[in-house]
Amino acid sequence: MDKTTIHNVEVIDIPKIIDQKRRGNLCVIENDVLPYNAERIYYLFDVPSDASRGGHSHIACHEFLVALSGSFDVIVNDGERSKTITLNKPDKGLLIVDGIWRELDNFSSGAVCLVLASDKYNEADYIRDYQDFISVKMG
Repeated sequence: MDKTTIHNVEVIDIPKIIDQKRRGNLCVIENDVLPYNAERIYYLFDVPSDASRGGHSHIACHEFLVALSGSFDVIVNDGERSKTITLNKPDKGLLIVDGIWRELDNFSSGAVCLVLASDKYNEADYIRDYQDFISVKMG
């Protein structure tokens, strides 16, 4: 796992095409937006407001999170520092690199979180225990 920090986590603007006829806007996520090709795409929805998601880190996988609808908080932690980023606009996404612990909470009613992952699902890539995460980061 790289020695990544919360400074490697970044909010990225997604190119938005504004329809001049007011028929709605269009956002496009292509190769120039992400530093990788998405191998796995999934989304979270109907998450109760008092529930949390995430609670893990990846050894190699990167993820790009977008609030397609509603809002939620993403707490990122590098083992020394943490910060909270609120996602609430469908034209902004959060790039989370490997080696960053993440938790998602404070889901609004109707929130939908889209995730574009750099790799297919691989349980061996997950660190699901925070103390194990700290040991790997500090090791």
